[in-house]
Amino acid sequence: MSGERTADPDGGGSGRRRRPRARLLVVAAAAVVVAASLWPGTACSPGYVIKAGWEEAKILRARRPIPEVILEPETDEETRAKLALATEARDFAMNGLELDVGDSYTTYTKLERDTLAMVLSAAYQDQLLSRTWWFPIVGRVPYRGFFDLDDALNEQAKLEEEGFDTYLRPTSAFSTLGWFSDPILSTILRYDEVELVATIIHELSHNHLFVSGQVRFNESFATWVGRTGAIEFFCTRPGDTLEAGPDHVDWCQRARDRWHDVKIFSSFIDRLVAELEVIYDDSVTTREDKITRRGIIFDRFRKRFQEEIRPQLLNLTFASFESIPLNNATLLSRMRYYHRLPDFDALLERHAGSLSQAVRELEAGLETASDPFELLPSAVETGSPPGGSETPDNG
Repeated sequence: MSGERTADPDGGGSGRRRRPRARLLVVAAAAVVVAASLWPGTACSPGYVIKAGWEEAKILRARRPIPEVILEPETDEETRAKLALATEARDFAMNGLELDVGDSYTTYTKLERDTLAMVLSAAYQDQLLSRTWWFPIVGRVPYRGFFDLDDALNEQAKLEEEGFDTYLRPTSAFSTLGWFSDPILSTILRYDEVELVATIIHELSHNHLFVSGQVRFNESFATWVGRTGAIEFFCTRPGDTLEAGPDHVDWCQRARDRWHDVKIFSSFIDRLVAELEVIYDDSVTTREDKITRRGIIFDRFRKRFQEEIRPQLLNLTFASFESIPLNNATLLSRMRYYHRLPDFDALLERHAGSLSQAVRELEAGLETASDPFELLPSAVETGSPPGGSETPDNG
């Protein structure tokens, strides 16, 4: 899952944003409400910001130290086991992968609902361009979060009336990029072991590295770190199987299989985007013709997914690609998390499977790179097959 609070700040530079000092937190929180009130013409409404801030405050106020929850007699065994695994994953991210995790994921919040929030995004129908919203502090972002479903549906209807493609989906995790000490939420404890660990490492990677103005890089980077970090976590653990009910599951192999599937899907999405951009960038073609021609491409790639991609998948299904209407908004959401993942994998191979070393190379290059994706080697040039090669066994 994504760091939904990962924003696309104004500025558009490639500078890194480190975790702010704790003494800035109160000032930053107050600035959100004050700025929203001062610039209602350019920001989201003060009511929206205040409501979101109130919901966030309730989550933070309900935090409890994880050891306390684990030791509490009322805690059920599954929750206890998942929290213990989450703590182990956080320690691994900090000590094994050398990520700057800050104070995140040392606490736990039990939510009163099954979904943390609804995330609404929108896009223009004739170009791969997001409708964005401006927020104080974080700047311009390509999505809005809603804690109330009716509010989200009302806003979605308004955007569709204006002619935008839309995508409304639930989310169960987020990162505040170190502004606050993010808790483990009860919503992600429903994941199996691999998804839980991958999600935690994904979100913690946002704390460690965030490039302003580069949502696509930030999310794809986090997908890579989360997935390959989960492989390293399970494959270097004492014993690569964990008991799950009456059966034993090889979580190391399952993590590898899922990374294999994610890379295949990444290459598939990148090919779809490349074909669409040829049409969208054609200045002669009318808007109506672009929309018609994109429908033909969408149909062809749905068929390709069924006939070519699905048979290659080992563990994941990406069923939402078929069940959710394909439009520019849904495609942009996938583009943010699945761009050039085989090339990220090629970078990992260049460092003999050492994720911490690969991340350090990226960090060093970001000091001068205008486009962070320029720092990645090409999987084709390194000899990796389409969809990427298997991640080396780091154990």
